[in-house]
Amino acid sequence: MPKPIVFSVIESPGHPNLSNLYEKMGYDEMKFTSVRRAINALKKYKPDVIIAQFFYSFSTNYASNHISNLDSLIITLQKYSSYKPKFIFLVSKKDYPHIDQLSIHYDEFSSSNHSLILPVTEEQVKELL
Repeated sequence: MPKPIVFSVIESPGHPNLSNLYEKMGYDEMKFTSVRRAINALKKYKPDVIIAQFFYSFSTNYASNHISNLDSLIITLQKYSSYKPKFIFLVSKKDYPHIDQLSIHYDEFSSSNHSLILPVTEEQVKELL
């Protein structure tokens, strides 16, 4: 039986290193330094968990359509209607008031996500895994 997979989307130094926790809990971790690389990996892998830092009002050329750095990843996941990974958002105190906008914008997505205010501990993440 294959091990469950966790995608770690690490776009800032604020993202904690949780590799030891994932290993202890029996997960295979795949690390990505950008959302785009995680999206490319979705063509081959279907992670059980995606953990990523949420940045509100991420500046892109598509800013009018996107409210964060994670919109493209969420939109890509919508292509797989039967596939719903658990999402764990790591959020700064400054951006925390805006995390609910993802649930509002993507209603079918709201039941499978959790958010933690940075800095997070291994115990907090362990409870959600």
